[in-house]
Amino acid sequence: MTVGRYRAGRWLGGALAVWLAACSSAPERPKPQPLEPISAPIAGRQVWSQGIGDVDFPLAVAVNDGVFTVASGNGTVAALQADTGREIWRTSVDGRIVAGVGSDGRFAAVVTREGDLVVLDGGKPLWRKAVGTKVVTAPLVAGERVFVLGVDRRIVAFDVLDGRKLWSLQRPGEPLTLAQGGVLAPFKNTLLVGQGPRLAGLDPLNGSVRWEVPVASPRGTNEVERLADLISPLLRVGDSVCMRAFQSAVGCVNAERGTLQWTKTVGGTEGVSGNDQFVVGADASDRLTAWRTASGEVAWTSEKLLYRGLGAPLVVGPTAAFVDAEGMVHWLSVDKGEPLLRLATDRSGPAAAPVVSGTTLLVVTRNGGLFAFRPN
Repeated sequence: MTVGRYRAGRWLGGALAVWLAACSSAPERPKPQPLEPISAPIAGRQVWSQGIGDVDFPLAVAVNDGVFTVASGNGTVAALQADTGREIWRTSVDGRIVAGVGSDGRFAAVVTREGDLVVLDGGKPLWRKAVGTKVVTAPLVAGERVFVLGVDRRIVAFDVLDGRKLWSLQRPGEPLTLAQGGVLAPFKNTLLVGQGPRLAGLDPLNGSVRWEVPVASPRGTNEVERLADLISPLLRVGDSVCMRAFQSAVGCVNAERGTLQWTKTVGGTEGVSGNDQFVVGADASDRLTAWRTASGEVAWTSEKLLYRGLGAPLVVGPTAAFVDAEGMVHWLSVDKGEPLLRLATDRSGPAAAPVVSGTTLLVVTRNGGLFAFRPN
């Protein structure tokens, strides 16, 4: 059974009636914290904008060699030049998209509502094949393979050229899983996969498990409260990868050795970002925290964006960027959490975590707006 949870779109799936009932009887969300004047602002501006169509699924934007690859729910997939917004190609996959985009710069992959994995070569359809499991996590395209993670924690590998199924691994899991983008990422010659609250390192050639590390120890009186799936995006710094376990913890794993570096019990429903000094994220009340990457020690907290409906952040240089539910992009200093810059989009809220290519930061909204910014 799957609980839908797509915070950027603010929806909950109907697979579990008790979950919906609990949400409907929950207290009304407090009013957002009023925004304070910025005392020491930095300069920044919107440099281009485009449209892709409504995004009603947990989108992951692919970034390769100065190109953003994006998709919309209606089946449109497009590649844009990051610095100018110029359209390189745009196509339709003939079906509504529920997961994507994965890309290595040449091949792009999405999954349709009908359960088909569709692979494009330079924007042209190459092949499509039924996955055999429900998917919400963007496929991973790497090493001439396409990897797919199902909500039932099944991992399937396909040959990127012809769609031939190479291997499949079904891991044991809890009866309830989260319908939110999970962890599926490359690390050197290892495939990193979220398996509930555990991070597993797999051999990408055959799917064998090399190591497995628990990031959280879920507790609760029912299955919903014990949901602690690892969620994207994650942060990679050298041999470390840091991530959030849904509503349970934030932690870092040494992916070279397959060992836990640290974990901190903390709520929150969105992924994290950071650098070699800080891991940054927001909890369910949008209280911001920065943990020291090496130790997990809290470096600072901030309540200046409380209840603003923040999506996952992106740390770029000395700044951390968050997009709130009204589409406002907030840049804060990563070392102190002080506000530095605010710029607006279309007020429909984030559909994906911000991404960056060079000096261009891209925000995708639920209404399908593509907004590129360059803070100075």
